[in-house]
Order: sequence, then C-alpha cells, then structure tokens
Amino acid sequence: MNASFYLPTRVFAERGALVKHPEFLRIGHSALIVTGKKSAKLCGALDDVTALLNASGITYTVFDQITENPPLLTCYQGGKLAAECHADFVIGIGGGSPLDAAKAIAAFASNQGIEPMDIYNEGKRTKPSLPIIAIPTTAGTGSEVNPYSVLTLPEGDKKKTFKCANSWPRTAFVDPLYTDSLPYATTISTALDAFAHALESYLSPKSSAFSEAAALFAAEKLWDVLSQYPDEFTPEMRDDLSVAATAAGMAISVTGTGFPHPMGYSLTMLDGVPHGRACAAFAGEYIDYNEKTEVGKARIARFAAAIGATPKVIKTYLPALAAVELSFTDEEIEQRVSLIEKAGNYVNSPYILTKTEMRDIYRKLFNKTKK
Repeated sequence: MNASFYLPTRVFAERGALVKHPEFLRIGHSALIVTGKKSAKLCGALDDVTALLNASGITYTVFDQITENPPLLTCYQGGKLAAECHADFVIGIGGGSPLDAAKAIAAFASNQGIEPMDIYNEGKRTKPSLPIIAIPTTAGTGSEVNPYSVLTLPEGDKKKTFKCANSWPRTAFVDPLYTDSLPYATTISTALDAFAHALESYLSPKSSAFSEAAALFAAEKLWDVLSQYPDEFTPEMRDDLSVAATAAGMAISVTGTGFPHPMGYSLTMLDGVPHGRACAAFAGEYIDYNEKTEVGKARIARFAAAIGATPKVIKTYLPALAAVELSFTDEEIEQRVSLIEKAGNYVNSPYILTKTEMRDIYRKLFNKTKK
C-alpha cells in the first residue's frame, strides 16, 4: 500500500481561527501582505491581520495589486517591493490568486537579481523563499495546503506552475467566516474547483491512501452541498465547503490534477470563464474517457458510491451546474488546444488523451453553432 504524504503546513480550520491563534502569525519582524484590491478588505480578513500585527509591533506593507490569474510580472514586482521593505515573511490573503502570488513573491524576494522567468530555474533560484502564511477567503483552490503557484506568463495567454520545497505555507488560517460575504456565483465556482481537485486526485496514478482519504472526505462534503442546489449558502454549508476545499488541496499536494484543469485554462484565459466552472465543464468527458480503462472505471465507481451518487449523475450534474455556454470555430478550437496540449496533467489519469481527442472534446462541447 502507498500511504505517502508530505504536509509541512500547520492548519487552523475554524471560525475565528486567526484571532484564536495569533501567536502563529508572529514569525518575523516585517511582513509583506499580498492580496487583491477588494476581497480581503470586504470580508474583514485584512483588518484582522493588520490589527494583530499592530498589536505585536510587527511592521507591514500591503501589496494589493493581485488580479485573477496572477501575472508573473506582477509577482516579480511584489518580490522587489518585499526586498525594499525588508520583509522577512509574506502573508497571502484571498482566493487562489493572492495565495499563489504570495508563493512566487516569497521566492522573488529572496532571490533579488533574477529575471522573471528564472523563478522556474532552480539553478538561478538559489536562496530559500521567505516564510509564507496563507489565509484563504474562498473555498476552492486549496492553495493554502499545497506548494503550487499557477502564474500567467508574460504573453498573457498561457499559465505555468511554479513550485519548490519552500513554497509550502508555514501556517494556514482557514476561517469560513471570511467566505460568508462571497457572492453566490463565486461560491459555486470555487466549490466546483474543489470538487475537481477531489475527483482528479482520486483517479490519479500517483494517489496514496492519504490522498484518497482526503479526496473522498472533500468530495462527500462538497457533493452534500452542491447536490442540494441551494438558493443560498448557510454558515454550516460554508463551514463544510471551507474544510472540504482544504482537504482537496491536501489531496492534490500528493497527486496534482488531471486533464480538466489544463483544458479549462484556455477557457479562463481567453474566454473569461471562472476557473472552477471551466474545470467542471469537462467533468463528463473526464469520466467518460477514464471509464474506457478498467482501472478508471473501477475507481470512478468507488468514488461515486462513496459520495452517494452514480457516475452518470456526476458527469451530467457538474457540467450543468458549471453552465459554460460557448461556441468556437475549428480555428478557435485549434488555438485553445495549442495553448494547453503540452501540459503535464494529461499523464495524471488512467486514460491519457491524445491531441486529436483534445480537439474532439472541444468540438463536442463547444462546436455547436459555428462552422
């Protein structure tokens, strides 16, 4: 049995987590706070953090320039600012974008003088990243408990994942309170992202007893909420979504993700589809193709039974909930396939897609009216 895992992040997951455990915020003398323009302020997380830092005499600088699909060049500038402010640790507050950006900024801050693309070169990135604290304000990416930092390259239409041994957050404060103010549509999309993590991790050839347990725990809680299609999300639902998203993030820290993630990236980058919905749009095809293999069919059946569903219901319901309505010409499909065909995720499933099958999937889902 493979029961391998590595999780160097200490997680506090409860309402009031940050306020109840302020001593774990005190890991340096000066912090760079990495966030977006609005979300950390609106949910109260930024005020909670700065109040605790002020009370402890820790200086800080707020870098609130992070946008969705964080650009590599923005993170490069954040790293320069961290060095200029003599920050000795980084606090990421927000959804997956600020948390991912915090990891890259922490690396750039320690390795002044490297060029933006050098972050992917271990030979040039010679110094350990600054310590990172992660405070998620959405329930989706699980970035608080994995080392991945998905960044948009300077061309603007491609993403590339940065990771290193030092990009794990040291501590994560997972407080569902910060998700209470999320809009309904954002809550759905981030939950779909977390469910994709659970499903894709469970099917991965890299899965272990630990990752499978985390994936099933996450999937059951997520399905319990999503399958109700609630008109609104109660605090109890948001509690479940938060802990499930973190568990799913733990699962992919072992396995990585499968092909819905890269295939969804082009919809996000070129068409503005939120990441979770973009991944869920491919859930049906992901299940169909993996059911072509004996291993995939058996694992999908076990996954579905564990959450009280059937493969047919899952592969029908998730794309319907994602509600991605797009239509592409063959030329537009070719453009999208060319952006993601070399991603490493394709080998991370029982069934490995060919480039022709990638095109076939896009045509089946999105080549409905344009010819």
